[in-house]
Amino acid sequence: MASRETVRKAEALVEKAMKGNDASHDASHVWRVRDLALSLASEEGLSSNPHSLQIVELAALLHDIADYKYLRDPSEEKIVENFLEEEGIQETIKSKILKIIKGMGFKDEVTGNGSTEWFPEFGVVQDADRLDAIGAIGIARCFTFGGSRNRVLHDPAILPRTDLSKEQYMKKEEQTTINHFHEKLLKLKDMMKTKAGKRRAEGRHKFMEEFVKEFYDEWNGVS
Repeated sequence: MASRETVRKAEALVEKAMKGNDASHDASHVWRVRDLALSLASEEGLSSNPHSLQIVELAALLHDIADYKYLRDPSEEKIVENFLEEEGIQETIKSKILKIIKGMGFKDEVTGNGSTEWFPEFGVVQDADRLDAIGAIGIARCFTFGGSRNRVLHDPAILPRTDLSKEQYMKKEEQTTINHFHEKLLKLKDMMKTKAGKRRAEGRHKFMEEFVKEFYDEWNGVS
């Protein structure tokens, strides 16, 4: 694992950099992803390799610092790289951490053409982040984010977008919160990369399916 001092500094950086974010992408999200990632790493047999655990923990901690949805200044894109350099992180480890952070977003796989060349630490961190996007926590985060952007809950006239390109997915056009389930969240179960991630996703996915069905039933006055 990463040295405790480096982890402490990374945690402090997370607190500072994400302070103004809404609760869907705040420090608590990062702590959950870190805990999930280390747990998945253990299930996937990475615990015996301290370098693997260092990569997993630091990538999980730093993965949302330069999230495009919250970027306030282009210089923020260099925060993570600068931090790793200042901490003297070994070049091969730093390279893997940055590859995870830059390639793990849904936007990079939205067309189904994401990188097929992933390594175990990448799969563990990406799956951990995606697990926090589904299930009960994922539902809460989805509506929190939608509320922060003043999105309506549902509008039958606005249909979920299909065959999205990366650019369309990132575009800040008018959308509804419930459509995000169809455009992203309900797709994540089948995009998990690790066996441990796939197992955990099953229950969370089922919970979301039941929620979405109940949502529409209540909206239409039949429940």
